Amino acid sequence: MRRYIMTILSLSLFAMAGLKDFETIAEANMAYSDKNYTRSLANFQKLEGKSPEVGYDIANSYYKAKKYDKAIEKYKSLKGTDQHDIDHNIGNSYFQQKKWDDAIKSYEKALKIRDDKDTKFNLELAKKMKKKEEQKKKQQKQKKKDQKKDKNKKDKNKKDQNKKDQKKKGQNQKDQNKKDQKKPNQQKKGDKDKKDQDKKDQKKQDQKKKDQQKKDKANKDGEKKKQESSKKKEDKKQDKGSAEGNQPKESKMTKAQKMTQKELNRLLKKLNQKKLPSMMYQASDPKKPKRGEEVNPW
Repeated sequence: MRRYIMTILSLSLFAMAGLKDFETIAEANMAYSDKNYTRSLANFQKLEGKSPEVGYDIANSYYKAKKYDKAIEKYKSLKGTDQHDIDHNIGNSYFQQKKWDDAIKSYEKALKIRDDKDTKFNLELAKKMKKKEEQKKKQQKQKKKDQKKDKNKKDKNKKDQNKKDQKKKGQNQKDQNKKDQKKPNQQKKGDKDKKDQDKKDQKKQDQKKKDQQKKDKANKDGEKKKQESSKKKEDKKQDKGSAEGNQPKESKMTKAQKMTQKELNRLLKKLNQKKLPSMMYQASDPKKPKRGEEVNPW
C-alpha cells in the first residue's frame, strides 16, 4: 500500500490548522500503526477536506479495514495525489476482491504513468491468479459436465434396467398364465393316468388271484390224485393180503419163536406131501425127541 510520509503531512496540516488537527493526525497515525484501522479511519475523517493527503489516508484505512468497495470509491474520488499510486492501490483493492480483470486494468493503467517493479509484480500475479481461476472453473465445468454425463448414463441404465425388469416381469406373468392354463389339462391327464394305473393294478391283482386259485386247484387235484393213488395201493395191498389168507400181520417174534415157526412150516410142507389123517399133531417143541419118548400122532 502506497502512503506518503505522515510526518510531512502532519507538518503541513499543523501549519494550516493548528495544534488540534495535529493531535488528531497523530492519533490517526498511531491507530494505523497499531492496525486499529477503524479508529484510524475515524480520526482521518475528522480532517477530511483539509488536505488531499487526508483523503488518501482515509482510502488506505478503508483498504486496511477490508472495506474494499469504500476504498475503491475513495481512491477514485481523490485529486491532487499521485495517480500512479492511486491506480496501484485500486488494483490492489480489486485483487483482494478477486476481480482479476479490473485489477489487471488498474495495474496496466498505473504502469503507463510510471514503470514500477511492485506494480509489474502485482500485474503478473493477477494474471496468474486469473489463469488459475479460469482453469479451476474449466475443471469444475468439466467435472459438472462429467457428473451430468454420468448421471444421464446412470439414469439411462436405470431406465433400461427398469424396462428389462418390466419385460421380464411380463414374460414371467405370461409363463405363469400358461402354466395355470396347463394345470387343468395336467390334472385331467394325471387323473386319467391314475385311473389307468388303478385299472392295471386291479387287473394284476385279479390275474394274481386267478393264478393263485389255479395253483390251489392244481395242488388240491394233486393231493386228491395222491390220496386216490394211496388208496388204490392200499386196496391192492389189502386184496393181496386176502389172497394170502387174510393173515394178520405177524407181531415181532423172538429168535426161538422164529425157529419154531420155521420148523413148523417145514413139517407142514413135508406132511402136505403125504396123505394125513384128519387130525394133525401139534409139536410144541421143535427139538428132536429122545429115543423111547416118541409120541404117536393118533
